[in-house]
Amino acid sequence: MGKARFILPNIFTSLNFLLGAFSICWTTGAFSTSDPILMGTYFVILCVLLDKLDGFAARLVNASSEFGAQFDSLADLIAFGLAPAFCIIFAYKNLAPSFFEANTALMAVAFAVYVLCAAMRLAKYNACDSDCYHHHFSGVPTTFVGAINVILLVFLKNREGFFADTASATIYIPVVVLFITGLLMVSPLFLPKLQPRKNKAFNIFQAVLIVITYVAGFMFITEKPIVLAFLLLLVGCYMSIGLAVGLIQRKNIIEEAKGSKN
Repeated sequence: MGKARFILPNIFTSLNFLLGAFSICWTTGAFSTSDPILMGTYFVILCVLLDKLDGFAARLVNASSEFGAQFDSLADLIAFGLAPAFCIIFAYKNLAPSFFEANTALMAVAFAVYVLCAAMRLAKYNACDSDCYHHHFSGVPTTFVGAINVILLVFLKNREGFFADTASATIYIPVVVLFITGLLMVSPLFLPKLQPRKNKAFNIFQAVLIVITYVAGFMFITEKPIVLAFLLLLVGCYMSIGLAVGLIQRKNIIEEAKGSKN
């Protein structure tokens, strides 16, 4: 019975792992559906919404473990590393085949950079950052970049003629964002974590923000432009403001991390 409590958090991690794998399956056409790209991206969004539940469950039943940490990172690599990259590559392959064929090398480079950076960020977090940075992320988390890539993809895909206009420079946006967000994962930038603070008003603001995010996240499959734009704005604002705060406080964050080591 003592070990049974470890089942709950690992169930959530298993769901994330499987949803990420299913995303790749649907996106690549392994299972038939009217819109494989949308289904693939929706599975990634579900992974985003489930991402923190395994950690919450582990703390709730006092079931944190090294196995759980490693399993969680492996699930994150599938859900937020490989799955979003497959969504974007296959969106080009299916919706703009001529552009894909003419820019295969670019696609391969962006894909490789993104998935490698995701793997390195997760490995670095487990090996170094989890014990050093308690209030900040070092580099942008895979969860956020995965969400940004799939939300942006569906938002642009729903713009009439976006992938059909291969002569426009805007068609490069998804693959360029994939490349840039890959580098952001291993960048030396800091992003504040969403966690309880001393300021009660700020804690209420965070709670409301999380609830709104979950509601909008579950509405993602409706493909409503206003929902997609809102999600992009929400994640984008958090990242841009958070990275700016992290840059301003960089010296204090590094000193605090050195102090925790000693």
